[in-house]
Amino acid sequence: MKKKLLLMLTLCLLAQWSVAQAPKWVDKAKRSVFSVVTYDQNDKILNTGNGFFVTEDGVALSDYTLFKGAQRAVVISSEGAQMPVETIMGANDMYDVVKFRVSIGGKKVPALTLAATAPAVGADVYLLPYSTQKDRSYTAGKVKEEDKVAGQYFYYTLDMRLKDKMVSCPVMTVDGQVFGLAQKSSGQDTATICYAIDANFAMAQNVSALSYGDMSLKGIGIKKALPDTEEQALVFLYMASAQLTPEKYMELLNDYIAQYPNSADGYLRRASQQLYLSQEDASMDKVTADMDKALEVAVKKDDAYFNRAKMIYNYVLSKPEKAYKDWSYDKALEEIKKALAIEELPVYVQMEGDILFAKQDYPAAYTCYDKVNKTNLVSPATFFSAAKTKELMQAPAEEVLALMDSCMVRFTQPYTEEAAPYLLERAQARMNADQARNAMLDYDAYYKAVNGNVNDLFYYYREQAALKAKQYQRALDDMAKAIELNPDDLTYRSELAVINIRVGRNDEAMEVLKVALEKDPKYAEAYRLMGIAQIQMKKDKEACASFAKAKELGDPNVDALIEKHCK
Repeated sequence: MKKKLLLMLTLCLLAQWSVAQAPKWVDKAKRSVFSVVTYDQNDKILNTGNGFFVTEDGVALSDYTLFKGAQRAVVISSEGAQMPVETIMGANDMYDVVKFRVSIGGKKVPALTLAATAPAVGADVYLLPYSTQKDRSYTAGKVKEEDKVAGQYFYYTLDMRLKDKMVSCPVMTVDGQVFGLAQKSSGQDTATICYAIDANFAMAQNVSALSYGDMSLKGIGIKKALPDTEEQALVFLYMASAQLTPEKYMELLNDYIAQYPNSADGYLRRASQQLYLSQEDASMDKVTADMDKALEVAVKKDDAYFNRAKMIYNYVLSKPEKAYKDWSYDKALEEIKKALAIEELPVYVQMEGDILFAKQDYPAAYTCYDKVNKTNLVSPATFFSAAKTKELMQAPAEEVLALMDSCMVRFTQPYTEEAAPYLLERAQARMNADQARNAMLDYDAYYKAVNGNVNDLFYYYREQAALKAKQYQRALDDMAKAIELNPDDLTYRSELAVINIRVGRNDEAMEVLKVALEKDPKYAEAYRLMGIAQIQMKKDKEACASFAKAKELGDPNVDALIEKHCK
């Protein structure tokens, strides 16, 4: 009995000696270690684990596995205080680390200092577990091996037993600096060794301009932090805009403005997004407030005026029936002129032209477009704008066509889908200039550019060119194809009958028109065309009967035929 008491006394003394020998920094350092609870999309507990603060303003490190699939997370300090995880600042699933920011309510938190140099092999190290008790417990060990990670960081093998619930606890140097995060062992000898990833490697994880496509970050549903530089954050916003709901994107814009309050881009983007979501004047007032703030903080005032002009112009163009205060084309023109007064950039001149075009001041709009076409902003689109303006000015067809030729010369052949819309426009310009054969060349080029993915209207328009060019077989073939694609459009059947009559195929024309009348017995144009075919077939009596039926059904074009053939 005495021996047992002596043994217990000895063990207690040894334990007290171990605690007494704990480094002086342990008490303070352990306050930086916390517990983490993550929650899934149903707000049920997903995982629990550990982490620790590395800055007094709430930046912390933990393991990626703990956060994967989480929609929210809470940390519990050594004193029992609960604090929500605010944003994810970086992650790496391969090395199982995550960096994040905790919302600490403007206060400071105890934080560990990162080791400037890696501990040498054989050096004493200490693992600090999470605890809500005011004890000085720790696990001691030594560095057994170290391997390089990502060039300048280390992956450590430690002579230390990793107990339950110690993953992602900090591993410290003898002078109280954190150099690693404890990690699960994938080997067999877990009783005597464990592993740690370099804490500086975890700190190096960040959100960059292109991080929105990062699968590690996508695996966590908690909001991501913005990049550390304004330029990268703007690119991040652009990448996120196509992937987030409008409401989520608005939240991101709010975060951006909070982080970069002197960025005119932030206010302009939020104004644009608010304009998109706006349903009432109250929300429109927020748009104007952001536009005014953007102008106030902008370094380049001309750019702010340009964006204000563009926003007003787009609003009036898209919602002409819903007036808002003094927003009008004249107001947009006033804003763009302020930009031009500071610097006459081609993009500003283009905007001025667009506003003048919307105001139907075509001569002034053309002057702007012509000016742009003499700058480095020249493009197929700018020549197209000039061509459409000339067309609306009722300029000679040759002038419009010359501008469309300048448009097309800026594409390389063979043409791709990018050039396809302009090919259709030039085809029409060529038709207006009585160049039907050249128009057919553009229609053929369009067909190739879109890999034959065309509809019935395409065949109708190409048939018009073929008919004008007196290529009757192609015209017949195209109308047959249009009817195949849209058999219920009676206009196509009338057009097919016209071509047949033109080439003396009157019997064929009659058959086409009979089918049209089967579909619609009151289709007046079909009777008029039947009469024309019958005249050519020397069937004057039948022709006059057909003309009479067309007149009865209200055909406005049949009177001259009756006057000529039916007296």
